[in-house]
Amino acid sequence: MEPIQNAFGKLIQKEGFKERYESLKEEVISHPHIQQFIEEHEEVTTSMVERSLIKLYEYIGQSVACKECPSLEGCKNMIQGYHPHLIIQGKMIDIQYERCPRKVTHDERKKQESLIQSVYMPKDILEASMASVDLGDPQRFNAILAAKQFLDEYEPGKRVQGLYLYGAFGVGKTYILGAVANALAERQIASMIVYLPEFLRELKSSIQDNTLHDKIDAVKRVPVLMMDDIGAEAMSSFVRDDILGTILQFRMLENLPTFFTSNFDFKGLEHHLTYTQRGEEEKMKAARIMERIKYLAKPVEVLGGNRRL
Repeated sequence: MEPIQNAFGKLIQKEGFKERYESLKEEVISHPHIQQFIEEHEEVTTSMVERSLIKLYEYIGQSVACKECPSLEGCKNMIQGYHPHLIIQGKMIDIQYERCPRKVTHDERKKQESLIQSVYMPKDILEASMASVDLGDPQRFNAILAAKQFLDEYEPGKRVQGLYLYGAFGVGKTYILGAVANALAERQIASMIVYLPEFLRELKSSIQDNTLHDKIDAVKRVPVLMMDDIGAEAMSSFVRDDILGTILQFRMLENLPTFFTSNFDFKGLEHHLTYTQRGEEEKMKAARIMERIKYLAKPVEVLGGNRRL
């Protein structure tokens, strides 16, 4: 087989090729990114540029730092979401592909979303942010301030009380949970938002497929747990003592922050926990659950009109 150097040498001798080659070389060398690279690397020689001409031409034909791409989906580069970066390898200039700024942003958002495990939560809650919470509403100001204080104080391993947000329907309790969860995700801290009534119904059916223990264990151990709408579930001794009691006891012993939302204040929730579906009155067992909730979260009333209307 003829050496590639000889074949290339013969190609150069063909009519018109040399002119096209020189034109290509001039286009590459005059490109501002190539000039900047040469200025930053004194070891680059003319022969090195000539040996790397094809790679350099590949480089200048692509978008760097998303400047020539309308969006990640509209990326013009050879590998979508990756832009070229010039490196020196021996006596050659080569290309290394790295994630572009839009790809980095996209991946970080996906990573943050994966950190928030949500059960039965609407999309607007998952997209909530502290920046979008209405600070001008004096009726919700205390709740927002308490949420911000938690975010300022909390770090993994440190005992910080969560919040027990209570108030009427539609005042924004769950939205605040979503905002806190997203703020935690930005710090790479996992949280789980659970719409409690539906979750408990699912747990009951999990007895048949032997997944009950795994689901309870996941909720017990998540770094920050958020139980939405506690008190709206149908109460039974099993739900209160074997599910809620087990989860809250573990989190209390491990000092894992836990949030709650409810239409009940503490007194109303204790009354709800006292009476089972069968009409049984179990004040001591209800008081035991309330003791754990009070340890895990401080009560904050959320006032205001119904924002869902």
